[in-house]
Amino acid sequence: MREILADAARWASEERAFAMATVVGVDGSAPREVGASMIVAAGGQVLGTVSGGCVEGAVYERCLEVLAGAAPGVERFSYSDVDALAVGLTCGGTIDILVRAVRPGSRAAADLQLLAAREQAGIPTRYTLATGGAAIGDGVIDSADAGGAAATVTLEVGAPTRLVIVGAVEFAVALARLGSAMGMRVTVVDPREVFAASARFPGAEVVVDWPDRYLAGATLDAQTAVCVLTHDPKLDVPAIRSALAASVGYLGAMGSRRTVADRRRRLIEAGVSEAALARLRSPIGLDLGGRSPEATALSILAEILADRHGGSGARLSHLAGPVHAARPRTDRDARADVDALDTADPRARADGVVADALDAVDPGIPSPDCSWASDVAAVTDAHAAASTAEAAVGHAHAAASAAIAAPADPRS
Repeated sequence: MREILADAARWASEERAFAMATVVGVDGSAPREVGASMIVAAGGQVLGTVSGGCVEGAVYERCLEVLAGAAPGVERFSYSDVDALAVGLTCGGTIDILVRAVRPGSRAAADLQLLAAREQAGIPTRYTLATGGAAIGDGVIDSADAGGAAATVTLEVGAPTRLVIVGAVEFAVALARLGSAMGMRVTVVDPREVFAASARFPGAEVVVDWPDRYLAGATLDAQTAVCVLTHDPKLDVPAIRSALAASVGYLGAMGSRRTVADRRRRLIEAGVSEAALARLRSPIGLDLGGRSPEATALSILAEILADRHGGSGARLSHLAGPVHAARPRTDRDARADVDALDTADPRARADGVVADALDAVDPGIPSPDCSWASDVAAVTDAHAAASTAEAAVGHAHAAASAAIAAPADPRS
């Protein structure tokens, strides 16, 4: 939903009638995830996608029917054994799509405008949609109460991955541009004002400050990726120490093997432990073979995504199983929810997330060398010991802090 949320809110504010199709269920290999949405205006304009092209035509027709007065409903699309060219998913999966009308002055129109405002402000928000019963198509913001609906699906908005880039070098320009295109909230920090120019980084926040000082005072959590692209020990060593002292989801640093070895020596001399250094991805990125700033940015973001979602980074052609296999929520996902909610405006916190932390048990937890799950063992122990959701969250926070703690800065 996030990719079309701003447009949907704009249409609602303009009092345009439109239909909204949202993926509310996925089984097997499907091209889009739960929450993916498409909006269709009364005049036929279309924004967004729910299947990457497989069933868009049928969904479009259903949207026009709902706009003409048909009741909202959930449509199921699956692979067609009889005719692969018929309406169906040639990828072999099954998706359920809720189609509902959004009319001027309706509650749905108001919800979309509020969700877009929270998304822009970075406020974590849960939006529960009724997918069955008399309330089908109705939505509830920040509440576990879906009005007695027979079935619901909960979508989350407002907490995009944050990308903090240390060093306003040319590689940072490409990384900031690609990160923004992927929906990340990008910040570039560099003390050199001549390089840290907003004109070089459209769409990104540019901060002229010492990176370690900025990182020490910034709100960083498991949804944050920090990429250190400088080769100056005065900048990168203190910045890495500050990032290691925070619960960032990903930390990487650019450099040749020689630079990496020298930087590692300096970090150890500065008091950083081997356990903390194990969380540092350096050299940064996956081996894609490219050397240009754009290719390097792609390799960095590929590694961030692989770590964030538990992907292997291997060729899909060399792997077995569904291409878009559903991944269960993990402890790191629950930690990201809790961290994001802890830093949000208390008045805007969503209900029910604390309980999710207790329920987020994943038998396929990634290996401990995945930096997004660097405290998996501690969090797993916390889950086993916790008798309540509050206790689980408390232990998880304590374990995360202990796992990433770094010595005090010797300059202080």
